[in-house]
Amino acid sequence: MVGICRWLLLLSISLRVWSVPIDRKTDDQEAPPPQEEKGEENVDTGLYYDRYLREVIEVLETDPHFREKLQTANTEDIKNGRLSKELDLVGHHVRTRLDELKRQEVSRLRMLLKAKLDSTNMQSVQMDHVSLLKQFEHLDPHNQNTFEAKDLELLIAAATKDLENYDAERHEEFKRYEMLKEHERREYLKSLDQEKREREERRIEELREKHRQHPKVNAPGSVDQLREVWEETDGLDPQEFNPKTFFKLHDTNGDGVLDEQELEALFTKELEKVYDPKNEEDDMMEMEEERLRMREHVMKNVDLNRDRLVSLDEFLRSTEKKEFNNAKEWETLDDKKPVYTEAELQRFEVELRDKEVELSRRAETLRQEQELLRERGKALEAQKREYQQAVLEMSRQKEQQAEHRPPPSGPNGELQFPQEIQKLAQDDHPVGKVPVDQNGEVKNNLPAEPPQNLPQHTS
Repeated sequence: MVGICRWLLLLSISLRVWSVPIDRKTDDQEAPPPQEEKGEENVDTGLYYDRYLREVIEVLETDPHFREKLQTANTEDIKNGRLSKELDLVGHHVRTRLDELKRQEVSRLRMLLKAKLDSTNMQSVQMDHVSLLKQFEHLDPHNQNTFEAKDLELLIAAATKDLENYDAERHEEFKRYEMLKEHERREYLKSLDQEKREREERRIEELREKHRQHPKVNAPGSVDQLREVWEETDGLDPQEFNPKTFFKLHDTNGDGVLDEQELEALFTKELEKVYDPKNEEDDMMEMEEERLRMREHVMKNVDLNRDRLVSLDEFLRSTEKKEFNNAKEWETLDDKKPVYTEAELQRFEVELRDKEVELSRRAETLRQEQELLRERGKALEAQKREYQQAVLEMSRQKEQQAEHRPPPSGPNGELQFPQEIQKLAQDDHPVGKVPVDQNGEVKNNLPAEPPQNLPQHTS
């Protein structure tokens, strides 16, 4: 189980199978591999579909039939698609999970495409997702809902091709990094007067010389380099160095091979002789490039079948070579010519200037748009204040008109009561109401003169 799980991880790194025997007495539904292997499963291959690749691998590993076929498969079976045909025989729950993973990946790619179109101001363009998805080679764009044998075949083919160019891309990135560093150094020196420039040049040269003063670096994969690891890292007697024991000690996951990460871990002691993150003169980006060069050197001389893995047999054969015991001192990046030519640097600087001009143009465009928006904001704010002032003025005018308006009166100057009061007056026996005539005047039911000759009361 451990060997198969390891292959499934290595499929994302090298597309090559190396397995240790599986205990046939073990139940197929056995628990996952030990916890210490979980960290390996999260190794990022650098591919833009890395997560999808790893999740597909993890799901396939759960199927007993596919796991058994995987154990007996070879590199050609994987690369030519024969192993992909076994997908038709996996369990239903595995296919269901693979279908779900593919739909999630298609959805993710659609969001990436939409974001790309939005960033290029093409939001209004009608998107043909099938046509756009054709630019991704790791899945079948015509079938966006189910994971089929063709999807596995395309995933393997894409990973194989992409990983073959991965190291070359890393070298190119480092070259651009070095050219940028040199460009910035030259531009900085140009900004100084002659005296300061000479002083700065002397300082830079002193740092370079200090960086060159380091202990001897053993050639990676040589007996001196391996014995140093044996003694200082493993804590063993260098006189008892045994290649087979050394291999098993550093096959940390026990899958029977040394992969690229396990090999690179062997070079740490040599790299520490040259690079220290505390030193100003030591560049950690150069250290990682040095590590990559060392690994490629070992792979070139030890990896006989070019599967990007070192088996025990290949490792033991390499210890029998003459170069193993008589290797020359390793030439670091400082000992070699620059990774770029002067012509490449000049082209790079032209590219930088063009980008600077383009960025300046876009920055000026954005500045003008910002200024225009600021002016529009000021105009809108002034218009808002005018509207508020007009509303306040109208409110004041209404209040003044209401204060100076005379009370309502009739045609002869009498007080004019509202129609509601007249309507109330039509009631013959209003309670608590004032009688009003047809002209709106209050009726007076009292006699014009007080009654005469009223009897007088006597006590």
